Amino acid sequence: MMRNVAVAWKNSKKNACSSAFQGIRKTTTVPPILKSPPSLLSLDLPDVWFPIASHQLQPPPKSSSNERQGAVVIDGKFIAQEIRSLIASQVSRMKECIGKIPGLAVVLVGQRRDSQTYVRNKMKACEEAGIKSLITQLPCDCNEAAVLDALSTFNQDPSIHGILVQLPLPQHLDEEKILNAVNLEKDVDGFHPLNMGNLAMRGREPLFIPCTPKGCIELLLRSGVEIVGKNAVVIGRSNIVGLPTSLLLQRHHATVSIVHAFTPNPEQVTSEADIVVTASGVPNLVRGNWLKPGAVVVDVGTFPVEDPNFDHGYRLIGDVCYEEALQVASAVTPVPGGVGPMTIAMLLSNTLDAAKRAYHFT
Repeated sequence: MMRNVAVAWKNSKKNACSSAFQGIRKTTTVPPILKSPPSLLSLDLPDVWFPIASHQLQPPPKSSSNERQGAVVIDGKFIAQEIRSLIASQVSRMKECIGKIPGLAVVLVGQRRDSQTYVRNKMKACEEAGIKSLITQLPCDCNEAAVLDALSTFNQDPSIHGILVQLPLPQHLDEEKILNAVNLEKDVDGFHPLNMGNLAMRGREPLFIPCTPKGCIELLLRSGVEIVGKNAVVIGRSNIVGLPTSLLLQRHHATVSIVHAFTPNPEQVTSEADIVVTASGVPNLVRGNWLKPGAVVVDVGTFPVEDPNFDHGYRLIGDVCYEEALQVASAVTPVPGGVGPMTIAMLLSNTLDAAKRAYHFT
């Protein structure tokens, strides 16, 4: 009986569609077949966001004590320190058991102040965890061969288990070629195409997960945020943060949307999200009216703004207008003190994992 009903429905739908098509054919002409673009993979258009007005970079007004600030501030420093303490204890146990310690090598090209600061913080974190660290510094105008030679040396050094190329590189260097030269087993940044590909495929496991996305998910999980079945929006789609973060959220069974510079209605898309991870690099892009009440917000952005009232003459802000987010969200990561410390902790974690794998240590 069920089969007869199904056949009857199919036939009636077929007849209806046929009649409708005939009517259309009489009144319209068939449109020409459009040619596909040269590459079906990508049009390779750069993400260029509209600049933020200067007044939006001013410090937001301080909230009075009687205003409600219901959001929990997710303390990335505290969570990262817990992870780093655990890593240090495991490094100590490895040294006691087999007489070996993990090793991390960094290649730094140029004199960018922010890159130098990041590398200095990573070296300090290695020292505190008992991890060996080496650095090769090259001038900004060095040629590609010099960078590749440094990587080759670290690739062949059995005491080095993780290699990190500090980004961004000067424009005259081929970033893709240089990152691909890092030994897959030492790619603690997780940027090698095989690591990224395995991250994207169900049933596959990458050797390493990129540090900042890994830190974002750790923050959510350790803060008790439910990811499964939630609507998540990732703002930005870089290979370093946006893309791998969206893949990780999918692995945790979130329904993921990606907002980028060509998204026509970013506020609307973002306002429907239970979880927002933003890595656009645009200061104060995400305002309070972008957020769904009760959303969880992870701010990856870091942007220095000149301010003589702060140490070093500047303060750091993120992609999110922090004071406004506090009034709407249920939980927010601060800048600084949110994702940044977690990125370093995940780097140490990946380096430890690489050493365990190399020494067959559990």
